[in-house]
Amino acid sequence: MISNVDLQTKLKNLPDEPGVYIMYDADGNILYVGKAKVLKNRVRQYFHASSNKSEKVLAMLSHVADFRYIITASETDALSLENTLIKKHTPPYNILLKDDKQYPYIKVDLNADFPKFVSTRKLAKDKYKYFGPITQGGAKSFLEILGSVFPTVTCNNNFNKLPKNFRPCLNYHIGKCCAPCIGKISKDDYRKIVNRAVAFLSGDDSEVRQVLVDKMMDASDKMQYEQALTYKRYLQLIDKISQQRIVVLNKFVDYDMFAVASNGKNCVVNHTMIRGGKVIFSDNSAVSDAGLDEAQTLSSFLAEYCEMVKLCGELYVNVPLGDAQQLAQLIRDKTGVTTHIYCPQKQDKKRLVDMAYRNAVEYLTKSQTAIDKKYNTTHGAVLQLKELLGLKILPKRVECYDISNVQGVDKVASMVVFTNGQKDASQYRRFRIKTVQGANDFASMKEVLTRRFERMKADDGVFGKTPDLIVVDGGLGQLEYARQAMEECGVQVQLVSLAKQQELVYTLGTNEPTFLPRNSYALNLLINIRDESHRFAITYFRKLHNRNSIKSVLQDVPGIGEKRRIELHRKFKSMDALRQATVEQIAETRGMTKTTAQALYKYLHE
Repeated sequence: MISNVDLQTKLKNLPDEPGVYIMYDADGNILYVGKAKVLKNRVRQYFHASSNKSEKVLAMLSHVADFRYIITASETDALSLENTLIKKHTPPYNILLKDDKQYPYIKVDLNADFPKFVSTRKLAKDKYKYFGPITQGGAKSFLEILGSVFPTVTCNNNFNKLPKNFRPCLNYHIGKCCAPCIGKISKDDYRKIVNRAVAFLSGDDSEVRQVLVDKMMDASDKMQYEQALTYKRYLQLIDKISQQRIVVLNKFVDYDMFAVASNGKNCVVNHTMIRGGKVIFSDNSAVSDAGLDEAQTLSSFLAEYCEMVKLCGELYVNVPLGDAQQLAQLIRDKTGVTTHIYCPQKQDKKRLVDMAYRNAVEYLTKSQTAIDKKYNTTHGAVLQLKELLGLKILPKRVECYDISNVQGVDKVASMVVFTNGQKDASQYRRFRIKTVQGANDFASMKEVLTRRFERMKADDGVFGKTPDLIVVDGGLGQLEYARQAMEECGVQVQLVSLAKQQELVYTLGTNEPTFLPRNSYALNLLINIRDESHRFAITYFRKLHNRNSIKSVLQDVPGIGEKRRIELHRKFKSMDALRQATVEQIAETRGMTKTTAQALYKYLHE
């Protein structure tokens, strides 16, 4: 740990140049990454006794033992490097927006011969035109409405390479596609349909309303009541969207309003989106940040958030940003959109920014308990876990392993991952035990972790990043076999086990359990990840066991070979469902005949 004298010396020697500074704790973990126009001025503010610091900053400083800095050529480079380092190291006191925050959009390539509309959550600098974000009903409902009113292409066929005997798909026969694949419509006429659909997605819903009303009445007259209810649901969705689009300006303009509100402990950023002079979207994001002021927090937020929504060319904020020009350049580099950032002082734009600020304040006030709970159960729990267990590395990425089998049959294991205290389902993995005979959970755990550590040594990206902490489900026995796997593979990872009985935590180097407080967020985090690994393992075991049980029961049935067993499992999933099926239902299975279905039915019920 760096001494106070050394810290003061480092502060005196800070350069008068732009760059990025990194705060570390006593164990070398990165706590916070920030950027500065002048490193000397910005970093000194953190350690200046008279500075008015928020609770979040004071909490971080209580853990800070050292800092380092990287000089950059410009403030723009500092902003870009800050964003890169935050994504790479995920510091607990920085803004960390999860990818699932991204909203659905509908995109279309208007340069294609026959454009089609598809949904997406990934925005990119490409040839597509994007419509959204869609906050009511979801992109799927919008595509259903488009298909009901505008019969456009939905397939991926290359119309220039279709066989001569090609026939149009079902969508053509039910009126949801105009079949350009077989020349049923010209490019010009198809373009007219696309232009009408684009007008609808841009806010003109008059034609769509009338068409849906006519279809609803026609379906009702034909006593097709389910179809009529579907059209009614579409109309209700359009009504909700129209009510959300409140007219606020007398001119056709596109703005993005951002307002940050803080109470010293928590912070909220509101984004109000205005398109065509109307408010079409307003959302609040609770953010965790240890910046010294609201301007720094908002700037860091925008640097990350700009990739999650389709911004326009004019951004307005409620606090002046000293790095507005550099931030606009970063947004342009990331998204391809040329933007300008202003802090309005009067008239309509100021009124709209104030509206965004009131929304942020209201959310912060009403959601304080929820914000505190989310922080305590995620980032706060990670910090507490490190302190209570005396871990050397902050457990930002925690992996948990569990074994599942019945009397040694169909042995499987699960690996679940929590990143910064939250589920990271894209990183989950599952294993089939290959080398262990019988019901030996200890040896199974060793096999699984050996495979994991070997992949880690090989720097295999299939399993993601190196874990900061591995949790095994069980007591001292499971922990010992995990330790053996680690040592035999020649790696070093923090290991603990969590025993179900009394929720005792065992660590390496001692046979005595650690009693975490029953109401601690750290213990709750361990319990949650252990339970999640158990659920994931059980789910995989049941799926595998059902499939294997069908195979084992059916392997002696005359006429039922491997292909038919696979198809029977695919259709019925379990032996119970297969036994309850009729001969006719069994015969409907792909590859089955009436004769083999009767033989199988007789075999199952004798």
